[in-house]
Amino acid sequence: MAPLPPRSARVERQTAETTVHLTLDLDAADPTYRNATGVGFLDHMLDLFARHGRFGLTVEAEGDLHVDDHHTVEDVGICLGRALWEALGDKAYVTRYGEATVPMDEALARAVVDLSGRSYLVFEAHFDRERVGDLSTELVEHFWWSVAEHARLTLHLDVLRGRNDHHRIEALFKAAARALRQAVARDAEGDRLPSTKEAL
Repeated sequence: MAPLPPRSARVERQTAETTVHLTLDLDAADPTYRNATGVGFLDHMLDLFARHGRFGLTVEAEGDLHVDDHHTVEDVGICLGRALWEALGDKAYVTRYGEATVPMDEALARAVVDLSGRSYLVFEAHFDRERVGDLSTELVEHFWWSVAEHARLTLHLDVLRGRNDHHRIEALFKAAARALRQAVARDAEGDRLPSTKEAL
Protein backbone atom coordinates (compact mmCIF):
# COMPACT_ATOMS: atom_id res chain seq x y z
CA MET A 1 0.00 0.00 0.00
CA ALA A 2 1.20 3.54 -0.79
CA PRO A 3 2.10 5.75 2.17
CA LEU A 4 -0.91 7.47 3.70
CA PRO A 5 -1.08 11.16 2.78
CA PRO A 6 -0.47 13.80 5.47
CA ARG A 7 -3.51 15.45 6.99
CA SER A 8 -3.86 19.17 7.62
CA ALA A 9 -6.44 21.93 7.50
CA ARG A 10 -6.68 25.69 7.58
CA VAL A 11 -9.80 27.33 9.00
CA GLU A 12 -10.80 30.96 9.11
CA ARG A 13 -13.73 32.41 11.02
CA GLN A 14 -14.78 36.04 10.95
CA THR A 15 -17.71 37.49 12.85
CA ALA A 16 -18.61 40.88 14.27
CA GLU A 17 -16.95 39.68 17.49
CA THR A 18 -13.82 37.80 16.43
CA THR A 19 -11.42 36.99 13.62
CA VAL A 20 -9.65 33.63 13.88
CA HIS A 21 -7.07 32.03 11.59
CA LEU A 22 -6.07 28.47 12.54
CA THR A 23 -3.89 25.85 10.90
CA LEU A 24 -3.63 22.27 12.10
CA ASP A 25 -1.22 19.58 10.92
CA LEU A 26 -1.83 16.10 12.27
CA ASP A 27 1.18 14.43 10.66
CA ALA A 28 4.04 16.93 10.60
CA ALA A 29 7.44 15.26 10.87
CA ASP A 30 8.64 18.15 13.01
CA PRO A 31 5.49 19.82 14.35
CA THR A 32 5.70 23.43 15.50
CA TYR A 33 3.18 25.66 17.22
CA ARG A 34 2.55 29.36 17.58
CA ASN A 35 -0.61 30.55 19.29
CA ALA A 36 -1.66 34.15 19.84
CA THR A 37 -5.30 34.57 20.83
CA GLY A 38 -5.05 37.59 23.08
CA VAL A 39 -5.91 35.34 26.04
CA GLY A 40 -2.55 34.41 27.52
CA PHE A 41 -3.62 31.38 29.51
CA LEU A 42 -5.47 29.97 26.50
CA ASP A 43 -2.30 30.40 24.43
CA HIS A 44 -0.42 28.42 27.08
CA MET A 45 -3.03 25.63 26.96
CA LEU A 46 -2.97 25.54 23.14
CA ASP A 47 0.83 25.36 23.16
CA LEU A 48 0.89 22.38 25.49
CA PHE A 49 -2.03 20.77 23.63
CA ALA A 50 0.02 20.93 20.43
CA ARG A 51 3.20 19.75 22.12
CA HIS A 52 1.66 16.77 23.89
CA GLY A 53 -0.48 15.80 20.90
CA ARG A 54 2.46 16.25 18.51
CA PHE A 55 0.29 18.49 16.35
CA GLY A 56 1.38 21.41 14.23
CA LEU A 57 -0.86 24.24 15.41
CA THR A 58 -0.99 27.94 14.67
CA VAL A 59 -3.75 30.18 15.96
CA GLU A 60 -4.08 33.90 15.40
CA ALA A 61 -7.15 35.50 16.91
CA GLU A 62 -8.46 38.97 17.51
CA GLY A 63 -11.59 39.32 19.58
CA ASP A 64 -13.69 41.72 21.60
CA LEU A 65 -11.66 41.23 24.76
CA HIS A 66 -12.85 44.64 25.96
CA VAL A 67 -16.18 42.83 26.51
CA ASP A 68 -14.76 39.58 27.93
CA ASP A 69 -12.98 36.43 26.79
CA HIS A 70 -16.07 34.40 25.92
CA HIS A 71 -16.30 35.00 22.17
CA THR A 72 -12.58 34.52 21.58
CA VAL A 73 -12.37 31.26 23.52
CA GLU A 74 -15.54 29.90 21.94
CA ASP A 75 -14.52 30.76 18.39
CA VAL A 76 -11.03 29.31 18.79
CA GLY A 77 -12.69 26.09 19.99
CA ILE A 78 -15.03 26.13 16.99
CA CYS A 79 -12.10 26.58 14.61
CA LEU A 80 -10.04 23.83 16.24
CA GLY A 81 -12.99 21.46 15.98
CA ARG A 82 -13.58 22.33 12.33
CA ALA A 83 -9.90 21.88 11.55
CA LEU A 84 -9.89 18.45 13.18
CA TRP A 85 -12.96 17.44 11.16
CA GLU A 86 -11.47 18.69 7.88
CA ALA A 87 -8.00 17.28 8.48
CA LEU A 88 -9.37 13.83 9.31
CA GLY A 89 -11.22 13.68 6.00
CA ASP A 90 -12.70 10.20 5.46
CA LYS A 91 -10.87 8.95 8.59
CA ALA A 92 -9.32 6.07 6.68
CA TYR A 93 -7.28 3.72 8.88
CA VAL A 94 -7.62 5.84 12.05
CA THR A 95 -7.43 4.11 15.42
CA ARG A 96 -10.70 5.91 16.29
CA TYR A 97 -10.46 5.62 20.09
CA GLY A 98 -7.99 7.23 22.46
CA GLU A 99 -7.57 7.47 26.21
CA ALA A 100 -5.07 9.23 28.46
CA THR A 101 -4.73 9.95 32.16
CA VAL A 102 -2.29 12.73 33.00
CA PRO A 103 -1.03 14.07 36.34
CA MET A 104 -0.02 17.63 37.04
CA ASP A 105 1.43 17.63 40.52
CA GLU A 106 -1.57 17.02 42.81
CA ALA A 107 -4.09 17.13 39.93
CA LEU A 108 -5.09 14.14 37.82
CA ALA A 109 -7.21 14.32 34.66
CA ARG A 110 -8.55 11.75 32.23
CA ALA A 111 -9.67 12.12 28.61
CA VAL A 112 -11.41 9.51 26.48
CA VAL A 113 -12.24 10.22 22.83
CA ASP A 114 -14.12 8.50 20.02
CA LEU A 115 -13.95 9.86 16.46
CA SER A 116 -17.52 8.69 16.10
CA GLY A 117 -18.99 11.38 13.86
CA ARG A 118 -21.38 12.14 16.70
CA SER A 119 -20.67 15.18 18.84
CA TYR A 120 -21.01 14.68 22.58
CA LEU A 121 -19.18 16.04 25.60
CA VAL A 122 -19.20 14.74 29.15
CA PHE A 123 -17.31 17.18 31.38
CA GLU A 124 -16.79 16.38 35.04
CA ALA A 125 -14.63 19.06 36.60
CA HIS A 126 -15.06 21.94 38.98
CA PHE A 127 -12.91 24.97 39.59
CA ASP A 128 -12.63 27.09 42.70
CA ARG A 129 -11.52 30.29 41.01
CA GLU A 130 -13.45 32.39 38.50
CA ARG A 131 -10.31 32.99 36.45
CA VAL A 132 -6.87 31.53 35.94
CA GLY A 133 -4.74 34.30 34.52
CA ASP A 134 -6.99 35.98 31.95
CA LEU A 135 -9.11 32.89 31.20
CA SER A 136 -12.56 32.47 32.75
CA THR A 137 -12.62 28.97 34.18
CA GLU A 138 -16.27 28.49 33.15
CA LEU A 139 -15.07 28.68 29.54
CA VAL A 140 -12.90 25.56 29.81
CA GLU A 141 -15.98 23.36 29.42
CA HIS A 142 -17.37 25.64 26.73
CA PHE A 143 -14.12 25.46 24.75
CA TRP A 144 -14.17 21.67 24.73
CA TRP A 145 -17.87 21.58 23.88
CA SER A 146 -17.12 23.75 20.84
CA VAL A 147 -14.28 21.42 19.80
CA ALA A 148 -16.38 18.27 20.24
CA GLU A 149 -19.38 19.74 18.42
CA HIS A 150 -17.46 20.93 15.37
CA ALA A 151 -15.08 17.95 15.17
CA ARG A 152 -18.09 15.64 15.57
CA LEU A 153 -16.41 13.55 18.19
CA THR A 154 -17.40 12.08 21.53
CA LEU A 155 -15.24 13.37 24.36
CA HIS A 156 -15.23 12.56 28.06
CA LEU A 157 -13.13 14.83 30.26
CA ASP A 158 -12.76 14.27 33.99
CA VAL A 159 -10.67 15.91 36.68
CA LEU A 160 -10.22 13.02 39.09
CA ARG A 161 -8.53 15.06 41.80
CA GLY A 162 -6.70 18.30 42.38
CA ARG A 163 -6.60 21.50 44.39
CA ASN A 164 -4.90 24.01 42.12
CA ASP A 165 -7.09 25.21 39.22
CA HIS A 166 -4.11 25.90 36.96
CA HIS A 167 -3.00 22.31 37.45
CA ARG A 168 -6.51 20.92 36.90
CA ILE A 169 -6.95 22.74 33.60
CA GLU A 170 -3.45 21.96 32.37
CA ALA A 171 -3.88 18.26 33.12
CA LEU A 172 -7.17 18.29 31.17
CA PHE A 173 -5.61 19.85 28.08
CA LYS A 174 -2.65 17.47 28.18
CA ALA A 175 -4.90 14.44 28.60
CA ALA A 176 -7.12 15.57 25.72
CA ALA A 177 -4.08 16.05 23.50
CA ARG A 178 -2.68 12.61 24.23
CA ALA A 179 -6.06 10.90 23.80
CA LEU A 180 -6.57 12.63 20.46
CA ARG A 181 -3.07 11.64 19.32
CA GLN A 182 -4.01 8.00 19.92
CA ALA A 183 -7.36 8.33 18.19
CA VAL A 184 -6.08 10.04 15.02
CA ALA A 185 -3.11 7.68 14.62
CA ARG A 186 -3.34 5.54 11.49
CA ASP A 187 -2.43 1.95 10.68
CA ALA A 188 -2.31 1.26 6.95
CA GLU A 189 -2.51 -2.48 7.67
CA GLY A 190 -5.61 -2.17 9.85
CA ASP A 191 -9.31 -1.79 9.08
CA ARG A 192 -10.01 1.05 6.70
CA LEU A 193 -12.84 2.19 8.98
CA PRO A 194 -13.14 0.69 12.47
CA SER A 195 -16.95 0.64 12.47
CA THR A 196 -19.61 -1.93 11.59
CA LYS A 197 -21.49 0.98 10.00
CA GLU A 198 -18.59 1.43 7.55
CA ALA A 199 -18.82 5.14 8.30
CA LEU A 200 -17.51 7.52 10.94
